[in-house]
Order: sequence, then structure tokens, then C-alpha cells
Amino acid sequence: MLTHLSIRDFAVVAHAELEFGPGLTVISGETGAGKSLLVDALGFLSGLRADSGMVRHGAERADLHAEFDLRDRVEAHAWLREQDMLDEEDADQARVCQLRRTLRSDGGSRAWINGRPVTVAQLGALAALLVEIHGQHEHQALLSRGSQLGLLDAFGRHREPLAAVRAAAERWSSLLQERDALSKTGDVSDRIVLLEHQRQELDRERLDPQAIADLNAQHRRHANAAGLIEACERALARLEGDDAPSLLQTLRQLRSELGKAQNDEPRLGEVDGMLDAAAIQIDEATRLLQRIRDDLDLDPERFEALELRLARLHELGRKHRVPTDRLAEVRDRLAAELDGLRHAGERLLALDADIAAAANAWRDAARTLSAARRDAAAALSAATTALIADLGMGGGRFEIALEPIDGERPDPQGAERAEFLVSANAGQPPRPLRKVASGGELSRISLAIEVAALGLDAVPTMVFDEVDSGIGGAVAAIVGQKLRALGESRQVLCVTHQPQVAAQGHAHYRVSKAEAGGMTQSAVRELSAKERQEELARMLGGVEVSKEARAAAKRLLESAT
Repeated sequence: MLTHLSIRDFAVVAHAELEFGPGLTVISGETGAGKSLLVDALGFLSGLRADSGMVRHGAERADLHAEFDLRDRVEAHAWLREQDMLDEEDADQARVCQLRRTLRSDGGSRAWINGRPVTVAQLGALAALLVEIHGQHEHQALLSRGSQLGLLDAFGRHREPLAAVRAAAERWSSLLQERDALSKTGDVSDRIVLLEHQRQELDRERLDPQAIADLNAQHRRHANAAGLIEACERALARLEGDDAPSLLQTLRQLRSELGKAQNDEPRLGEVDGMLDAAAIQIDEATRLLQRIRDDLDLDPERFEALELRLARLHELGRKHRVPTDRLAEVRDRLAAELDGLRHAGERLLALDADIAAAANAWRDAARTLSAARRDAAAALSAATTALIADLGMGGGRFEIALEPIDGERPDPQGAERAEFLVSANAGQPPRPLRKVASGGELSRISLAIEVAALGLDAVPTMVFDEVDSGIGGAVAAIVGQKLRALGESRQVLCVTHQPQVAAQGHAHYRVSKAEAGGMTQSAVRELSAKERQEELARMLGGVEVSKEARAAAKRLLESAT
């Protein structure tokens, strides 16, 4: 649920802070006051493309900030966890989520979730789980047959059967592509001969990375054997004292001399211990040097054999254009291709069977989805027809036609397309919604469809921007009642110019505009009960608010409670 919205330097709003609660919150104001700017702000917080024109004149940037209560919002928690943005031990973070976005006057923008920088795509992905915006021209999307099928599937909650259909269609398409590629290979005998020769060359060598590393190490030792032996001999001469007293002899002499003085200086005993340890280390180092010297071998034949092996590996590396430590990958790749070519005929036969099986799986999944769509179409048609009557179109009828798709190719969307049909008056045959001429009828029919289909998903906050445009009177009152009823299970925000709708709100904000310093500025504030009655009277009576308008406003508020 949206709990707080902060707007700064956005369009004509210098600064606004709004607190929201559950239920239906209505937003009204004079024409041009900027009522829809609150919806626009939520739109940019939901990932809309940055627009520098929305930065208030004279400001460097607009700053938008929204806070949501995430209690019981399992999907949002899961998304934050996947993105590594949720600290499970932070109780406040687990309950509250903050979205922030800045729009700069130079066209740039930045986004944050809980204070962490994110991409606009990430901001939009999370916002889609928290808020759903329906603009005053939302019904235009319902004219698209693709959108109609999507709305029907959303209404029927067909996520799993639709996913099964899509997976089966994608598998069928992938197998078909593989078969086509194999069919185009033609005579592969020359390719098989070449691959066999190349693999045999590689099979003669030990190609695992560790074997190659050991070979290089052996080569380095043999190449530098003479120098290594000489270095060891020089070190041993110094340690063993061939031409001068050895280090061990010198240490023994030092210990003997210092031992005579230990009675006068006890700390010399600690020095003697250190020298004794050094003597042990020098003795061990001498023995290890002797073993290393004895292991080193000046063997020209062995060295030549190592040189030949390395030369063959480097030649193979140049031939296949890879470092020597990746030759094993080349060998395995050649073996896989060779195996595939040798069994191409068998694979083609297997692919034919697999393609047929995938087509059957798609048909089974599509039948299941089609049955679910028929049930959902009947339910949505009945609910929308009832709402059309409530919205002042008595005798009107709404139907959903499911038309089979021609062709045998498995379609990821299923075996049919949806067409929304409407009869605005009794006795008239239903016609496609996209061909309904009257804008007022289209607005009401679309609103009926939206109200019938909304509230079924997990999005906790729904925003309506003047979706009641083009209606009034008793119909507007019914729309208000439907939105208030929707507010019993969801948080609903509605920008409206209809007093009958505004009267149904659990809370009421008013947007006003005034001139300050030569600039027009908008302000937003929540209305008290008395102020709310006055605002409804203004909406009913226009500029001059009469006693009759105030009385009518009072009746509207009383009837809504």
C-alpha cells in the first residue's frame, strides 16, 4: 500500500507531501490545477521514460519519492530478495519500501530503491508489483485484440496453462530449426574425414591443462639445469665451508663464546636459543640443497624430447587458433561434431518423432487453455454486461468471441484469438468493441470491463486518472460506488471531476493553483469534513457556490457513508 508521496520541483508543484491510507482516496481540483500531476509522478516512479519538460521552470531537477507498506506483499519481498536488496534482519526494511527518482533539466534521470542506486528498468519491475495506473485513455488499449486476449487470460488467471502452451510451442519451434539445419548439411563425408584426422592428431597428445603445465615446468628445469646446478653448488660451498669456515662452524663458535658470558647476562641465553634454531634450519637447508642438486640432470636426450612435445602442442594451438591449455576443449568439440555428423541420419529420424510429440503436447496444452478461456469468457461477459446496465446502458450486452487460429503451426498464445463484442442497446447485434462509434459508450463499456476485471491480481494500489470522463449524474454515482467497493479490498486513488465519485472517497485531497513571484504553482492538501463539503458544492455548482449546491453536497456525503 502507498503510504507517502513526496513531490518537489515537478511541473508546477514546488513541494507537496501526501499521506495515504487504505480505501478510496479521491483527488479533485479546478481545471488546469494539476490534478493528474500526482498520477504522473507515480508514473515516473513506475519507470516511465524521463522527460525534462516535467522539471519545474528554474529548477535543476525534480525529485519524486514514494513509500510503500510491504506487509503481506510476498511478491515484492521475493523480488527484493532476488535482487539482493532485502536485509531479512532489518524489520523496518522488511515492512517499508522506498522508491525515489530524480529527473534532471538536461534530460537525465536517476533511480533508487531503499537508498540503493538501480536502473529505471529495476524501478519499473518493482513498481509493477506495487501500483497499477489506469489513465483516462486506458480504454484505447482495449481496442487491440492482443490486449483483449491478455486481459481475458489475466481475468481467468491462466498463467500456468498459458506457460505450458508457450513452452510446448517453443520446443516445437526449436526442434524444427534443428531439423532444418541438419537437412541443409547435405553430403558430410569430406567433413567427417577432416574431423577424424584432426581429432587423431589431438588424441596423440596429453591435453589436460595440468599435464601441459607439468610439461612446461619440466622443460624449464631442463633448459636451466646447468645454471640451477651451479647455483646449488655455490650455495653448498658457502654452507659447508669448502674454502672457508662453514656457517655451522661459525655459529658453534659464536655459541661457545657467548656461553661463557651467560652467567653475567642471563638474556644471552635467549640469544643462544635463537642461534641453535638457526643452526638446525641451516642444516636442513643444506640437506635439501643437496637433494635438489642430485635430482637435477643434464640429459640432452630428455630435453630434446620435451622440446619436441612442446613444439607439437604449439603447432596444434596455432592450427586451431587457441592457447595450448585450451586444446582439450577443441578436441571435445570436434568429437561432439563428429558424433553428430555420423549420426545425422538417426538424429533426423528422431527429430521427426520429437517434433510430432511436441506438436501433440502443444495441442493438449492448448485444449486445456481453450477450456479455461471459455469459462473465463463467460464469467467476464456476464460481469461486464451487469455493469454496463448499472452504468446507464440498459439492454446492452457484452460478449467475448473466441476465434480459432488457422494453420497447424503451434502458436505460443494458444489456439484462438479473442474479440470483445458489444451491443449498446437491446435488439442490436453485438459488434467488435473497436468499431463502437460513440466515445461516451466506449468510455463506459471500457470502464465496466476494467471494473469487472480489476481487483483480481496481487497489486495492492490502483490509480485511476479521470476514468469517469464523459459520464455524470446517476451513472457517475454508480461509478463512485464501484470504486469505493473496490477500495474495500485494494487501496484506490482516483483523480476525478465528478462530485458523485468524489463523495464516495474515504479521504479527499484538493489540488489548487495560485500565482507566486510571477509563476503559477500548484498546492495539494487533504480536506477536512467541512472543506470537503464545500469542494463538492463547488464541483456541483461551478464558480458561484449556492445554498442548493451546499445542500446537495451534504446529501452526497451522507449517502456515501
